[in-house]
Amino acid sequence: MNLVQELKWRGMIHDMMPGTEEQLNKEMTTAYVGIDPTADSLHIGHLVSIMLLKHLQMAGHKPLAVVGGATGMIGDPSFKAAERKLLTVEEIQHNVSCIRQQLEKFLDFDDSKDNHAEILNNYDWMKDYLFLDFIRDIGKHITVNYMMTKDSVKKRMETGISFTEFSYQLLQGFDFLTLYRTKGCRLQMGGSDQWGNITTGTELIRRMEGGEAFALTCPLITKADGTKFGKTEGGNVWLDPKKTSPYKFYQFWLNCSDVDTAKYIRIFTLLSEEEIAELERLHAEAPERRILQKALAKDITCRVHSEKEYEAAVAASELLFGKGTTEQLNALDKDTLMSVFEGVPQFTISASKLKDGIDIIELAATETQMFASKGEIRRALKENSVSLNKAKISEGYLVTEKDKLSSGLILLQKGKKNYYLVNVED
Repeated sequence: MNLVQELKWRGMIHDMMPGTEEQLNKEMTTAYVGIDPTADSLHIGHLVSIMLLKHLQMAGHKPLAVVGGATGMIGDPSFKAAERKLLTVEEIQHNVSCIRQQLEKFLDFDDSKDNHAEILNNYDWMKDYLFLDFIRDIGKHITVNYMMTKDSVKKRMETGISFTEFSYQLLQGFDFLTLYRTKGCRLQMGGSDQWGNITTGTELIRRMEGGEAFALTCPLITKADGTKFGKTEGGNVWLDPKKTSPYKFYQFWLNCSDVDTAKYIRIFTLLSEEEIAELERLHAEAPERRILQKALAKDITCRVHSEKEYEAAVAASELLFGKGTTEQLNALDKDTLMSVFEGVPQFTISASKLKDGIDIIELAATETQMFASKGEIRRALKENSVSLNKAKISEGYLVTEKDKLSSGLILLQKGKKNYYLVNVED
């Protein structure tokens, strides 16, 4: 597998130093991607760099994921309008631990293999490095003039940049130098906004070791409508199911535009060029079936979460659009159900009310005010337009404990689109 050619057809190369392809074709190459642990979860914006490492390993090379416990204490100024909040050592260590678990879903860490992945933390080699030693040993090799030419720095000169952030590229360059010395790392990869930081590292290696190192960056992912990729009204789309439920994660990909999906399916899945071409052909024949979106959403939801979570997300989607069964509804946990029916009216009743049973009219019109009056619910029942947990019910129905779902909720529906959630509290 030619890694560069693979990345090119997938649209994953923005820039590359001369000699990079030759190096990758010549021998097994160790390469790294840096991740600043600014949160206790990765979000889908990180996935581009992670997929770079995935393809690298699949091509027989060795991937390193460097979690920036040290650089994360400073903050990368690259193309940011203002300085970020600095994190404590304890916060960073917690974040590093969480990120480590997520990376293991993508990369092979079996140390019996020569090209097994490794996770490193630059805090380990920075924590005992004295400031005076650093500026004497490292700082003297890179001029201020050189650092000022970087676009990420020039942009911030207009609004002001602290010395702390100005020094970031030097620290990242030292990471590359350290990995070159200790791991034989010859390549750093990242987003196109990292080009300046990465090339500072290659320059340090050249000046201090007389060595040759390389850089490869991928485009920053954007959406066709100009809005930021990976952002929703609720914020970032996270890999942690506690921050973004598997249902919402699945829905994000399912709702991508055709133009965006054609780009994302190349970047975020391992489907071959032929498989994608066939999916695009089928999608073009019936765009309303969203074949491309479904393939993308399935592939990435299964990898980030699991096939079981993917199937639950599909079942949850069907419930919202009028399909699904009581059994499927009962199989969903409370968080997923709340995600699916986010924004619908919610009511609470005591579990004791269900012990002896409560008439559906009393529940819907008196206990919860789901319906404006008893007359309204009676008319709906006579019209056969009321469902309880996806099963049609009629007048005289007694709601009991058996109607409580495993999630502790009861779902009432009027017609096709009007939903109500009842939370049964013990």
